[in-house]
Amino acid sequence: MLSLIEQLNNDASVHGILVQLPLPDHLDQSLVINTIVPSKDVDGFHISNVGLLGTGQKSMVPCTPLGCLMMLRNHYGSLSGLNSVVLGRSNIVGKPMAHLLLNDSCTVTIAHSRTQDIQSICGQADILIAAVGRPEMITGNWIKPVATVIDVGINRIAAPERGEGKTGLVGDCHFESCVEVAGAITPVPGGVGPMTIACLLANTLTAFCRTNNLAEPNELSV
Repeated sequence: MLSLIEQLNNDASVHGILVQLPLPDHLDQSLVINTIVPSKDVDGFHISNVGLLGTGQKSMVPCTPLGCLMMLRNHYGSLSGLNSVVLGRSNIVGKPMAHLLLNDSCTVTIAHSRTQDIQSICGQADILIAAVGRPEMITGNWIKPVATVIDVGINRIAAPERGEGKTGLVGDCHFESCVEVAGAITPVPGGVGPMTIACLLANTLTAFCRTNNLAEPNELSV
């Protein structure tokens, strides 16, 4: 695998490289990701891109947080001064999402499994990003009226109403109760997922532009 990545790194016709995670246990995930040349790391997981994002510099940005940011910018215009809570601290969503919100001048709180009085903290958020991987954990009474809720969770649960043995997808939010309170909320499925795919393609375009010294699309700038 490392040999293949090096081959793709050196192939001028390849502009983006993505490694589907998680990897089998016998492979070193960090080693594999950090073998990708940072300029082709369209997932934004290379340690160099993580460091650049964390210090507010130009980087390749993880696709799901980038998609969330684009939706929030489209909804609000400016995010400056808004109180945001990121529920979850993963390297894939939670941490980079917090950095992006900070870079857009939000006040950011990261809540997680050890956070005390987590419901109260979520209830103070103008923007709530739910990325904990617990089905329908967040209910309407957790949410500040007219807050914007981005549900990143994708959880498969039993759906007996569809038939014996059938399952369905739900988010980290209990949509029916949250939609009654929130000013805006993304559904699951059909909300964040399509944005993640679109931002993967957008990152590939950005990588191509940077490699060829071309102007990057303004709407993709972070």
